[in-house]
Parts: sequence; structure tokens; C-alpha cells
Amino acid sequence: MHPTDLLAHREPFLFVSEIVSLDPGRAVSGRWHLSGDEPFFAGHFPGRPTLPGVLMVESLAQLGGIAVLSDDRFSGKLPLFGGIDKARFRRQVVPGETLELEVTLGRLSARAGSGHGRAHVGGETACEADLLFVLADGIPFTRGSHTGQDEPDEPVEPVEPDAPVGE
Repeated sequence: MHPTDLLAHREPFLFVSEIVSLDPGRAVSGRWHLSGDEPFFAGHFPGRPTLPGVLMVESLAQLGGIAVLSDDRFSGKLPLFGGIDKARFRRQVVPGETLELEVTLGRLSARAGSGHGRAHVGGETACEADLLFVLADGIPFTRGSHTGQDEPDEPVEPVEPDAPVGE
């Protein structure tokens, strides 16, 4: 299974390269292979490229989304960040490394949930965080295309910034 089989994310904002193990609605592990060609490395930081910590957290959130969306109860939903707690960054991640990702889900309801994520390189923790999310109605897209060129099945209207989530 490829991450795009479940996630609506596509390049350049897809931060999970592969799914290693999956227990739907409970836990997932995966990897993000960093080639060094990712555009953010050029500016973060010139001469000393370092993976931004916020992208490590996003990769954990995307992986957690795979665990949620693989559960039939949440098929067609769109997990959105509701909060990030206890985020800690313990190691820099540089081009050429593979970020090993693990997320264990906690409480899940029809509208929201939580989980704990850990990212590491060679067993050394790079990032940990508690993740909170809400479940919105999904957007139509063609699942399973790995090209990054997916088009919505129908036009998607922009969401107003103050619109209620999942309503």
C-alpha cells in the first residue's frame, strides 16, 4: 500500500514515502526518505541543510492520518490538525537520512481523536509529539495515483477561514 492510497496529500506536501506496518484505527509505522533534493533544504539552512521540525511533526500527522483513514469508520473523512502538545525535537535530520515514523492512536470519536508520534533516525529520537485532530468531510480525489498530478473529481470550493470544521 502506498500513502496516496489513503491520503489526499500529494507532492510537494507528501511527507510519508512508505508504509511499513498498519493496524487500522490503532497504529502505523512508516518512513520518509530524504534525498536532499527537497526544496526546503536549500533555504533551511544554506550551508547546513536541516529538516524543519514542523515538517517532522507534519510527517507524523500524515502517518497518523493513514491509521485513521484505514479504519472503515472514517473512510472519506479528512483529518485536520486540532492541536500539537508536548512536541520535542531531540536530533537534527539532514539530507540523505531516512526518518522512521511511528504513530499510536489514542481516543477516537466520530469527530476527533488523538495520537502520539515518534520520529527517529537509526533508533535515535528526532521528534516526539502528542497530536490532536478533528475529522472533516473529505474532498473528492482520485485515490492511488502516485504521480502527484491528481485532480479533484469535481471543483473544490475554497473554505472560508471562519467556517465550522466538519459541518
